[in-house]
Amino acid sequence: MERIFVNGTAFVDKEGRERIFNGVNLCDKGVPTNEDETDRKYTHEYDEKMFRTLAENGFNILRLGTTWEAIEPKPGEYNDEYIEALRRMLDTCEKYGIYVYLDMHQDLYSAHCYQWGDGAPEWACLMEGNKRKTIKLVWAEGYFWGKGVQTAYDNFWLNKQVNGRGLLDWYADMWAHVAQKLGDHPALFGFDMLNEPFMGKDGGRVFRTLIANLIKTTLTDKRIKKGKLIKDALKLDIPAILDQYNGGILRDVAASAEALVEKFDRDRYTPFLNKTAAAIRGVTDNGIMFIDNCYYSNLSIPCKAGPITYGDTVEEQACFSPHGYDFMVDTPLYKHASSSRTDAIFGEHENTQKRLGIPVLVGEWGGYSEGTEWYPHVHHLLRFFDDRKWSNTYWAFHEGLIGDTLLGELNRPYPRAVTGEILSYRHNREKSTFTLSYKQDKEFEDKTLVYLPCEPKNVECDGEYEVKALEYGGCELKIKTGVGEHRIFVEL
Repeated sequence: MERIFVNGTAFVDKEGRERIFNGVNLCDKGVPTNEDETDRKYTHEYDEKMFRTLAENGFNILRLGTTWEAIEPKPGEYNDEYIEALRRMLDTCEKYGIYVYLDMHQDLYSAHCYQWGDGAPEWACLMEGNKRKTIKLVWAEGYFWGKGVQTAYDNFWLNKQVNGRGLLDWYADMWAHVAQKLGDHPALFGFDMLNEPFMGKDGGRVFRTLIANLIKTTLTDKRIKKGKLIKDALKLDIPAILDQYNGGILRDVAASAEALVEKFDRDRYTPFLNKTAAAIRGVTDNGIMFIDNCYYSNLSIPCKAGPITYGDTVEEQACFSPHGYDFMVDTPLYKHASSSRTDAIFGEHENTQKRLGIPVLVGEWGGYSEGTEWYPHVHHLLRFFDDRKWSNTYWAFHEGLIGDTLLGELNRPYPRAVTGEILSYRHNREKSTFTLSYKQDKEFEDKTLVYLPCEPKNVECDGEYEVKALEYGGCELKIKTGVGEHRIFVEL
């Protein structure tokens, strides 16, 4: 597998071909083995059939999630057996042509802070006497009013000591150990250093600020039709109620908390990225460094993190990996998901990309629900990403996805490697066509490669081409072109 680099806002290979990645999340949060779900057994093996299924459906990258607790259950004691299991997964991914970026996942800081949490080991949960809580309303409530979660996070960012060393120091050393073990793997794409970092007690302030501004906006903004809102509320028509809170309203409500989020991104999160990335770079120069957005930037609050720096040197091999979901994700109401709201969320992420000047690989998006009425929302998001040349990893792979019609929606044509600068590409689902335009400014030994989910009916291009059936499913369109602008048209 070719090593991937960053060039401006594009991923490129060694020869300079622009690369696009279409993938999915696979996250090991551990299987609870006791009643309160604090003791976890972590996966050491996955069925190879799963990785073959990913390749058969056109995926060429995997966000592989693990946790601090799985890696370092006791201070300085690493679970190398588990890390070797991760290496075997990378071996299997290499066999099927799938790149992997490692995600150190967390939700609610830790299972030891709040029910349904995951992430930090118990020894790293400094809650100062606050007790672990169970879910009452929604999974994320621990962020909003969970004192244990907020306190544990504050102590993490403040680098409070355990056994004479700061938590941030333990965490950076843990990542360095993982990078030392896996950093040389050919399938390794990069390092996602912390999933959706949370702010601590200031995160509670953000929640209260957002709720207060939501109430104010509802009462005073003329775009909100008060009479209709009352009628819909009396009928408990949740989709109709939320329809009034479109992307514009969401953005205005979210603006009230921008200053708090920016303070966190600049004063706590960016120094964390610098420290952790430096530890990884101390053992390997391989892999791209990922900048996630904090939890609240999932709501269209701008991310102000980065760039990653070491002294006066900016990390050149870095990408932005934003997340974003509509409110109705993972519920039966997902068929009413608002593309206006997700456009507002990812529109702010686009502004962050412009500020940082680096590629985007969307780390999480999508979700899951019953039926198929929500598929148009998935199609809309994929078009949004394609229009900006963004790679992506869908959330998330699960056993039920094998054989599900959703795989057919995600299995789509896209350019995997392009000899030059991609100008645009588009999959037209209604007409079953794919178009690609690109500008080539030099001769390439390698060819442009386009993944196709099936044998094409017709191909039009100004270069030499061949269609090759892939070993594990789908086809690859290989095109040889010279200097100039080129347009490829495929009828499926």
